Amino acid sequence: MRGIGRLLSAAAALLPVVAIAVVGGPGPASAAAAPSIVVSDGVTQPVFGYADAVRERLFIDSTFDSDRDGLRDIIAFDVIRPRATLDGLKVPVIMDASPYYSTLCRGNEGECKADLDGDGLLEKWPLFYDNYFVPRGYAVILLDMVGTNKSTGCPTTNANEDNLSAKQAINWLNGRAVARNAAGQAVTADWHNGKSAMIGKSYDGSLAMATAVTGVKGLTTVVPISGPTEYYDYVRSNGVITRGNSYVAFLANAVTNPERRAYCQPTRDRIAAEDGDEHGDYTAFWNERSYVKKVPNMTASVLLYHGLNDDNVRPDHFSKFWYALAENNIPRKLWLSQEGHVDPFDSRRAVWVSTLHRWFDFWLHGVANGIMDEPRVDIERAADVWETHADWPVPGKADTEVFLQPGAGGAGGLTLVPAAQPATASFQDNPTQSQNTMILNPDAVQPNRLAFLSAPLTAPLHISGTPVVQLRVTADQTDTNLGAILVDYGTAERVNHRASGEGIITLETQDCWGESSPTDDGCYRQTQKRVATSDVELVTKGIQDAQNRQSIRTAVPLVPGQAYNYSFPMLPEDYVFAPGHRIGVIIVGSYPQYSSQADQSRANLNVALKTSNIVLPVVGGTAAAHAAGL
Repeated sequence: MRGIGRLLSAAAALLPVVAIAVVGGPGPASAAAAPSIVVSDGVTQPVFGYADAVRERLFIDSTFDSDRDGLRDIIAFDVIRPRATLDGLKVPVIMDASPYYSTLCRGNEGECKADLDGDGLLEKWPLFYDNYFVPRGYAVILLDMVGTNKSTGCPTTNANEDNLSAKQAINWLNGRAVARNAAGQAVTADWHNGKSAMIGKSYDGSLAMATAVTGVKGLTTVVPISGPTEYYDYVRSNGVITRGNSYVAFLANAVTNPERRAYCQPTRDRIAAEDGDEHGDYTAFWNERSYVKKVPNMTASVLLYHGLNDDNVRPDHFSKFWYALAENNIPRKLWLSQEGHVDPFDSRRAVWVSTLHRWFDFWLHGVANGIMDEPRVDIERAADVWETHADWPVPGKADTEVFLQPGAGGAGGLTLVPAAQPATASFQDNPTQSQNTMILNPDAVQPNRLAFLSAPLTAPLHISGTPVVQLRVTADQTDTNLGAILVDYGTAERVNHRASGEGIITLETQDCWGESSPTDDGCYRQTQKRVATSDVELVTKGIQDAQNRQSIRTAVPLVPGQAYNYSFPMLPEDYVFAPGHRIGVIIVGSYPQYSSQADQSRANLNVALKTSNIVLPVVGGTAAAHAAGL
């Protein structure tokens, strides 16, 4: 089957037109020769079967050789489509490209692909997309990323080979590549209407964005769920290594089928040799693993979802991508939840399925349902309490400097504990200090942190965007780290995203979303929010290697005793501090619960007060900050 991936030279045909039967619409129904989708109440209806749907497994030659064996890798994918496509129905595609279908598997219930009878076709399809959307006139493709499951080659953890895997199928759907079945026969997508979507959580979400930023024709929309957008930011933060050594190679191993891990060892060795773990700086290694800078190539619209308390794929991944989408006027919507690394199907199921349904109907079937006229952003303010906004950051946000003050005597601001009048405040870096030690007991003096507190707020204070810490610091060593934590001190019931389940509890009861076959049902375990009353909430945090103060590409050692200016972002947030609560800013050196390698210099650090501050993205700006008592 090698060599089957030559591009077709024929000119692209015009996109086919799908007939739409509108139930209850004006005028008589037209008698169409071919079957058509049915739209009622503004959405496509489940008028096609699921148990009798056409199922295929296809293979396509890629344009790359990830394992460097001299042969192009083969990408495998499974297709399910309405049987009516055999009679002329033209349908769009919803694709979930993933490295996980035979290893970690997908969804809250860990569903794997399964060929139960050994005929080379799937009987069990992970997730609900097939059960729900195939009866409504969609095809679903589950694609095995290079080096995983039925695809050949070796995973490269978001390098070009991973990133281009799904593009091969998009090209095939649009007549620009050849796919074959297991018998070696060429198969065409003559049932396709020319429009495709990609969707997926985490790694799958990154593959959706990676495909979109190639600008491939025929990819109409993407729905990335909690996916990395800058792989440097997944394992680094401003020069600090935040995950273990050789993590990129480690993840490549985790998604490789166990029987192929020894074979792919040379590929992982090459990755580990190039990742720059010895310094943590940004190098060319990360360029192909960056999607933000490639957003100008995009033509696909985006429905983006992220948990504001996701400590796996942290929120700076969504924010940087979102800012780039806005700069390039890409059609877009955004959901931000209070949970951690959780799929919206498990945090707001009914509303998510409805939104996804209308989104795909609009972008893939051309159903005029008004979804793009609705507010652009949904934000979960508290457990299951959602609000909508015209955009994000919330309009009216203004970056507002709040100074880190030495002591009492002035109104507002954030005051050092204990209140005093020094020009500088000193502490020692402690690479073993726990996060709880950093943020608890803010009124107590501790040798390894500085705590700055506001007075109890007199009005709500809403931040929306990316806070920035600006410090002037002197160290007595040539290297150190700097960390900052923004804290809400005040009792409230909150989503408990730090407990098991990252903010949700999985129940024993089920509900069903879509049709079923004898081997695959559309029923999934329900969830509820995990909440707890707490006195402290870590709102957001940031970290920087002091040697990377000028650039993440170049480390410059410190001159002991010399003061330097530092400016680094915290993770983005959308948060409302309640009246009566106190805002805290904690300054530390190493931050071991944020980084895998705490700096061992144990430097003594002096922070210049009055000139150091935190820039908060306050909705309402300075006036709102002053009204709250800052």
